[in-house]
Amino acid sequence: MMRYVSHMKILAVDVGAGTQDIMYHDTGIDRIENSLKMVMPSPTRIIAGRIRGISGDVFISGQTMGGGPVTRAILEHIGAGNRVVMTPEAARTVRDDPERVMAMGIEISEENPGLQSIEFRDVDLEAIRGALACFDVDLDFDLLGVAVQDHGAGGDMGDRNFRFMKIREKLSVPIPPEEFSYLGDVPEYFTRMKSIEKAIRHPTLIMDSKFASVTGALMDPAVSSDEPIVVVDVGNGHTLAASILEGRIHGVMEHHTRMLSPAKLEDFIIRLCLGELTHGEIHGDGGHGAHVIDAVGEPVKVVATGPRGAYLTV
Repeated sequence: MMRYVSHMKILAVDVGAGTQDIMYHDTGIDRIENSLKMVMPSPTRIIAGRIRGISGDVFISGQTMGGGPVTRAILEHIGAGNRVVMTPEAARTVRDDPERVMAMGIEISEENPGLQSIEFRDVDLEAIRGALACFDVDLDFDLLGVAVQDHGAGGDMGDRNFRFMKIREKLSVPIPPEEFSYLGDVPEYFTRMKSIEKAIRHPTLIMDSKFASVTGALMDPAVSSDEPIVVVDVGNGHTLAASILEGRIHGVMEHHTRMLSPAKLEDFIIRLCLGELTHGEIHGDGGHGAHVIDAVGEPVKVVATGPRGAYLTV
C-alpha cells in the first residue's frame, strides 16, 4: 500500500526504442532539476545483445516487452539454426497472435526444456537499484511511474490500426493528455502495459510514452496552452504531434520517424492544427493515423520533445 507522507519518492522510467530514461525524484527537494537522472540503453537493445551473445538454443521467459531489436535478434538466432522456445507471455513481444509467432519458427511452451535461458522485462528494478547503489543511493520509492508505447492486441486488425482505434475512442472529445494513463486499471488488450502491471509489486502509474511526453511538455512553465500550440514528440521509432488548446488535445497524428522529413513533418503539423489532416493520408503514408476533433487554428508555438529533434525545423 502507498505510504501517505509529507513528501514522496518517485521512480520514473520511460522505456523507448533506443534508450530508457530514468529519474529518481524526491518531492521534498526544492527543484526537480536536482533529481537523479540516467539515460541508458533500452531494455530491448540490451536483451537483443544478450541473445546474440548466446551460442546454441535458448529459452525465453518473462514479460511482454518492447520488440524491435529483440525480435530481430530472435529471428537471426533461428536463422542461424538455433532453437528458440518462449513462454506465451514473452512470445507476445514478437506478435500477439501465437500462430504467427510459431509460423516464424519459434516454439511456445511454459516449461524450459533444459536450454540456456533469458528473461524479458521492460523495467529492471534490480539493475536500477544496483546502478544507484554504486553512488551510495538507496532506492526507496513510494510510487513507480512507467511510460511505454503499447500497440495493443488487435487480433486480425493489425497493430497500428488497433492502437490508433483506441486513441480515437479515448479522444472522442478534447481531453488532457494525462487521461492516457492507468493506475492499477490497465485494459487487458494493452498486453505490454498489463504485463508490467502484473510483474511489479509497487503502486505503479503506467502511461503511453507519447502522451507522457505531451503531458510533460505542458507542465513546462514556459509553455502556455491558453492559445493554440502543438506538442511534437520525435522519438527514435515514432513521432506523435498533438494540437492543444487550453490544456486539452484537439487533434493527434502519429507516424514512423524514419518515414518523415522536416518538410513533411512541418506540413503535417500545420494541417493538423488547421483541421485539414486526415487519417487516410497518414495511414496511407505508412503511419498510424490522424484524428482531429476540431481545428485549433495556426499554432502560436511548437513545443518539441524527444531525441530526434533534428526532424523539426518549424
